[in-house]
Amino acid sequence: MSLICPICQAPLSAVDNGLACPANHRFDRARQGYYNLLPVQHKNSRDPGDNQAMVEARRRFLDGGHYAPLAKRLAELAAERSPRTWLDIGCGEGYYTAQLAELLPDADGYALDISREAVKRACKRAPQLSWLVASMARVPLADESCDLLASVFSPLDWQEALRLLKPGGGLLRMGPTRVHLMQLRQKLYDEVRDYDDQKHLELIPAGMRLAHSETISFPLPLADAHARADLLAMTPHGWRASAERRAAVIAESFEVTISIRYDWIEKI
Repeated sequence: MSLICPICQAPLSAVDNGLACPANHRFDRARQGYYNLLPVQHKNSRDPGDNQAMVEARRRFLDGGHYAPLAKRLAELAAERSPRTWLDIGCGEGYYTAQLAELLPDADGYALDISREAVKRACKRAPQLSWLVASMARVPLADESCDLLASVFSPLDWQEALRLLKPGGGLLRMGPTRVHLMQLRQKLYDEVRDYDDQKHLELIPAGMRLAHSETISFPLPLADAHARADLLAMTPHGWRASAERRAAVIAESFEVTISIRYDWIEKI
C-alpha cells in the first residue's frame, strides 16, 4: 500500500475496517468502500467539490455514451504505457476511472476527488480500486509511487504530479481544445471568451517533458432535452450563464463540436 497519512505523511497501514499511521491517526472505510483522507483543516468549505446535483447530471450524461470515444481513447493510451501503479487525480463520479480500470486489470489503481458526493458514487463502478476523498494539492500517496497519473478535465498541481511520479512515469492529461462545445457557448454568451488550449504546456515543471499529444474531435447531436440539461448542469456554464439563456439551450435541439486534447507528459 502506497497511502500516506494526510496529517503527518507517515505510511498508512490497514487496521480493522480502516487505515492508521504510526502516530495513530485513524481513517475509517466508509460503507460505500472509500476512505476519507481529507482532514477538516484541509477543507475550504463544509462539502468541497461538486455537489450532488452536478455529480448526478454528469453521471447521467456520461452513462448515456455521449463521451464514450473520449473515454475509450484515454484508456487505450494508458494501457499502452503498461503502468504497475496508477492514480486518477480528480476522478469525479468515476466514469473515466472505470474505463481505465478495465484496461489495466493487473495494475494497482487509485482514484481520488475532493468531492465526497462524487466518490460515494464512483467507488461502485470499480470496487477493486482504492477510492479516496482527498485534496489534489495534498495527495495521500508516497513520493514516486505512481507510474501513471490521469487528469481528466481537472485542475492540476504540477509539483504534486512531479512528486508522485516515478522516473519514466508520466501524466496523461485530457482537456478541451478552444473549439470544444463552441456552439453551446455561443448560445449562452454574447461574447465567447477564447482561451489558449496549450497554456498548460508552459506550466510543465523542470524534470518533466511533453512526449506525445493528439486530439479527438467529432460532432455530437443533442436531440434530447434531458441530455442538454445535464450537459449544462455538469459544467460551469450551468451557473455562469443567465437562466434565460440556459432555458433556451434546453428547449431546442442542436449539435456541438467535441474536441479534446490528450497529452502524455513524462518525468525525466
